[in-house]
Amino acid sequence: TTTTTTTTTMVLRSSFDAFAKPIDSVRERSVSGGFITLLASATAAVLLISQLFIYLQVQTRHSMHLAHSVPSILFNNGGAAARKLVLNGQYHIPLKLHVTFPHLQCNSLDYAHDGNDSSSGKFEHYHSKPYTFTKRMPTLEEYKTAVGSRVNNSELQKQRREGCTVSGTIHIPRVGGTLSVSVSPDAWRRATSVLAFGMDLTGGSGNTEQVDPFHGRLPNVTHYVHDVTFGAPFPPGTNPLQGAHHVMDNGSGVALANVAVKLVPTTYKRTFHSERETYQASVSRHIVEPATLAAQRSMLLPGLMITYDFTPLAVRHVEKRENVFVFLSSLVGIVGGVFVTVGLVSGCLVNSAQAVAKKMD
Repeated sequence: TTTTTTTTTMVLRSSFDAFAKPIDSVRERSVSGGFITLLASATAAVLLISQLFIYLQVQTRHSMHLAHSVPSILFNNGGAAARKLVLNGQYHIPLKLHVTFPHLQCNSLDYAHDGNDSSSGKFEHYHSKPYTFTKRMPTLEEYKTAVGSRVNNSELQKQRREGCTVSGTIHIPRVGGTLSVSVSPDAWRRATSVLAFGMDLTGGSGNTEQVDPFHGRLPNVTHYVHDVTFGAPFPPGTNPLQGAHHVMDNGSGVALANVAVKLVPTTYKRTFHSERETYQASVSRHIVEPATLAAQRSMLLPGLMITYDFTPLAVRHVEKRENVFVFLSSLVGIVGGVFVTVGLVSGCLVNSAQAVAKKMD
């Protein structure tokens, strides 16, 4: 009885077998069958390679949304949220500056952020070390880049002593502001006094370099911006604030390079990587001539002024690949579909040939 039950169970299970195995002695191999098999294999290989290529392609998606509001530390009643952002480093972003003035010495240069200048000591009060700017004599490579020379000789070694490089990184709040690198107020007063009256009327010392730092001429504020970076750079994009040469070719060398920057907060997400908060920059620049500054009675001094602001809209940039399960499903479908299709076509051809042969007999 047990044997009968087992046999019946096996028969029932075998009736559900959708993959009936032909008997080996019944199988027949032919040249046409081999050609069809090679054709099917080649077709499947091409489709597999194309599917793999499609899977490796990165799909980029962009979306826009309102940027996150930054609470004010001074005017926020519930200051805990603002203090938390400060402690987490989300309230401030790094601002990197690297600029060379090839015709101005460091004792004639001044830099300021939001009106807090270095000459008065206010800049160092708000931006203490190690996050601050420093002035130094430019290296030979920096000086060559600033003056556009490719020649390496001893004369350039001497001339670079007349230049100055300002570099460093400060942390700024995520609100609009102004950064300037210009002729120092004291040097500008001395230069204009000597040029207009032939002597220093500001009460300076007898040191010639201090009384007349520009040797009877107006200061040439031509400069080269090696790099200005706000926050983390956006990897797929380029920085328009890198490699900018502002040449003051108006005869006097006195002018103001006014650079307006719009910063777009951008969330950058890659496959298998965490999100990064970056910034894209849209830049417009123009040169303000001294006549315009005088006509407007502007208090701005010749040099470089960067005005920046943050847009209220943020961009989300996501790079992702197709789901791996969709990829595997496509592979299985390709392999199965090719061989099933070829099998059906070859079966139809064989049956048609056999039918024609029977009719001819």
